[in-house]
Amino acid sequence: MTLRVRNFWMTCAALAGVSSAVLAQNATSPNAAPAAALNLPKTITTIGKVEPQVRKATAIVNGDVITGTDVDHRLALVVLANGGRVPAEERERLRVQVLRNLIDESLQIQEAKTNDIKIAKAEIDQSFNRVATNFRQTPEGFAKFLRDNGTSERTMRRQIEGELAWSRLLRRRVEPFVNVSDEEVKQIADRLTASKGTTEYRVGEIYLSATPENSQDIYNNARRIIEQIRQGGSFTAYARQFSEASTAAVGGDLGWVRPAQLPDALAESVQQINVGQIAGPIPIPGGFSILSLIDKRQILVANPRDAVLSLRQMTINFDAKDNDAIVKSRAEAFGKAAREMQGCGGAEAVAKQFGAEIVDNDQIRVRDLPPGLQDILINLQVGQVTPPFGSRADGVRVLALCGRDDPRVADGPSTDAIENQLRDERVNRRAQIYLRDLRRDAIIDYR
Repeated sequence: MTLRVRNFWMTCAALAGVSSAVLAQNATSPNAAPAAALNLPKTITTIGKVEPQVRKATAIVNGDVITGTDVDHRLALVVLANGGRVPAEERERLRVQVLRNLIDESLQIQEAKTNDIKIAKAEIDQSFNRVATNFRQTPEGFAKFLRDNGTSERTMRRQIEGELAWSRLLRRRVEPFVNVSDEEVKQIADRLTASKGTTEYRVGEIYLSATPENSQDIYNNARRIIEQIRQGGSFTAYARQFSEASTAAVGGDLGWVRPAQLPDALAESVQQINVGQIAGPIPIPGGFSILSLIDKRQILVANPRDAVLSLRQMTINFDAKDNDAIVKSRAEAFGKAAREMQGCGGAEAVAKQFGAEIVDNDQIRVRDLPPGLQDILINLQVGQVTPPFGSRADGVRVLALCGRDDPRVADGPSTDAIENQLRDERVNRRAQIYLRDLRRDAIIDYR
């Protein structure tokens, strides 16, 4: 089993998860000594000028130089991942985190080379070309796209190299020493069977550690992250850049968990939000967490979000000269006519009456729809329609449910899937400790 390390541009893909014991985030790593062991004085008097918020945009990491251009180009990748919706003041804060990430990446590549691991150019080419294909571009066109957006092909290739090198290093130095017993797998499978029908949640987490001294600053930082995500930023991208949990490498994805597996504060919050929503900042021992509810289901029960629907969409548009009263009146009349059309067969007549456009989709899963529509469509019967939704600029729509193929009853994860997830969790925990030790031994000169 290999550790699943994803390219930055592919982290929105969901991890295949099963219900299992998930590591609760603690204030420190497993081997970290408590602060009391440092024998620190209660009153701190600094010598010289201290400016903790000032960071220079270059560094030398064990002899490898990180330039200001490296930081600018990697920052541009982060901005691209968030659709360009990152205000100027947020970019300056991101710049500090990007520099930290580049330092970690340098340490990972250096450690891989120390262990005679070198990523061939052909492997990097293959990964780069795959990302270009995801953007429906040729490698040459994708390189130009990166340049046009303030970054570069070199930056993307460097990140690919870092992820491949670290993944291979973990396969050699960590994975062979991680064991999962048959008894552990059996216990989890038995717990799943005993928990049939109870709800579990697929959760994303951004964990930010805090001390009593900086707690307010970390809380404010978490609030800013939440605001950016609610304005359209990528939770996955922010988790990769800011989360201090081992799941940061996979966009904060904790997989499928039950409330009992989470700290009480997180368990309470995750049960109070709907799919697609976020909660936080949530105070927990050692810091704060931001949660995203990716999905929810009942254990070993068919998930209604896996149903495949046949939908008919009707859309009406408005003239720029229409005032608000006209828009509202026409939208309400359109919605009333759609509700009364008695099935999808009446859509043509309603469309003709209102000049609506009709689009059909016969193979769409509930979970692939926007979260706000999922709960509505799950509860619709064939022939019924959604309430009107949309805006003056984009048009007002209704969706008519023309058919539904319900999912089969879930059989539960295989023993291999359970074993693989347990193994991945343990590898990720050891990887976090490994990287912590590399940081501790590094010689880093900020310029």
